[in-house]
Amino acid sequence: MAELLSDIAIQRELGNLAGWSRRGEVLTRTYQFRNFAQAIDFVNRVAGLAEEVNHHPDIDIRYSKVTLSLSTHDAGGITSNDLALARAIDDHGSDDGAPPESDSLA
Repeated sequence: MAELLSDIAIQRELGNLAGWSRRGEVLTRTYQFRNFAQAIDFVNRVAGLAEEVNHHPDIDIRYSKVTLSLSTHDAGGITSNDLALARAIDDHGSDDGAPPESDSLA
């Protein structure tokens, strides 16, 4: 099982993850898309990334808004697995590797 990260380690890493924030024991980010179809395409790309690393975000879809929440449930908080998945989503979550058109709404 992955070890929980310290508050300092989490804050340091969040400085390199634009748009992500901490809410308690969860990393979260909200993305805005032009329409529902683009939002679902993004969710499908995130699902593929999550399957590759066997670490799955909580996903909330509200028409063209997608909120991702990352936490390692069996560890009880934020681990390096969550940060790695957040980076992978940022790097590969869209077709061309760029962030979605209208970024974080958080």
